[in-house]
Amino acid sequence: MSGAWALVLASLLWGTTGTAASFLPDDVSPIAIGASTMTFGGLLLFVVSAPLAVAALRDHRARRWLIIGAIGVVVYPLAFYSSMNLAGVAIGNVVSLGTGPVFAAILEWAIERRPLARLWLICTGIAIGGIGLLAIGGHGAQGPGANPVAGVLLGCLAGAAYALYTYASSRAISTGQPQRGVIGAMFGLGAVVLIPVLVVTGAPLGQSAQSVGIAAYLALGPMFVAYLLFGIGMRTLRSSSATTITLLEPFVATILAVAIVGERLDAIGWVGLVLILAAVTVLATARQTHRMESPS
Repeated sequence: MSGAWALVLASLLWGTTGTAASFLPDDVSPIAIGASTMTFGGLLLFVVSAPLAVAALRDHRARRWLIIGAIGVVVYPLAFYSSMNLAGVAIGNVVSLGTGPVFAAILEWAIERRPLARLWLICTGIAIGGIGLLAIGGHGAQGPGANPVAGVLLGCLAGAAYALYTYASSRAISTGQPQRGVIGAMFGLGAVVLIPVLVVTGAPLGQSAQSVGIAAYLALGPMFVAYLLFGIGMRTLRSSSATTITLLEPFVATILAVAIVGERLDAIGWVGLVLILAAVTVLATARQTHRMESPS
């Protein structure tokens, strides 16, 4: 059961990103936050798995998937933090992670022609319905800079990027490369691409000890540790199931946004949260039961 629980723990860490970022000064752009988080976290992931990562990059079968996944790694944090900045922590998380399973399923169908399991369709449908209720019942970013429509669109882009690197990592692992090497190589490639973005936009992050501390937490916790856990999960789960389990992230993010950031959630939004949690729990439990009952 390590795969599903690793993704649950990763989702709990990911769920803190928006709340942590909300304590950064207003002059720190979401582009700088995303570039900083992925650059430092990605480089750390590469360093701790350097021999395996280099071997994965040298394998021509895995290399193309690593490059494809790195595109998602670059796009995801920039779109994700921008979505939360424009639409609010709760809605940005909900759209970004909620659309991930849809895009993951499309990739699996388009590339592998894999039919979707009935249980997955039911659970994902319930979760997506909960996401819709949460988006309707949430009151996120306020002020002249708020733009919920643009935030939702960027959240969809983040969901597509998340599904892309999730799917690409599972394909790279299927070539025989160890998951640590795949994750280290993919995120290391993405980090290198994001270095120029960080150089151009990241100066405000160093203006205070608090800003440096928050940036360090985002890189070490939700990025470095969480993606080590993500790699463990991807050893045993299909990308569509993985992205559905990680719908726990918007659940956690919404709770923190309401309790700490001060965002509001109507009754219909709370119903959506319950639906998300129920769907993810059923999917994870049923999948692990199926694995234990299958002949070895």
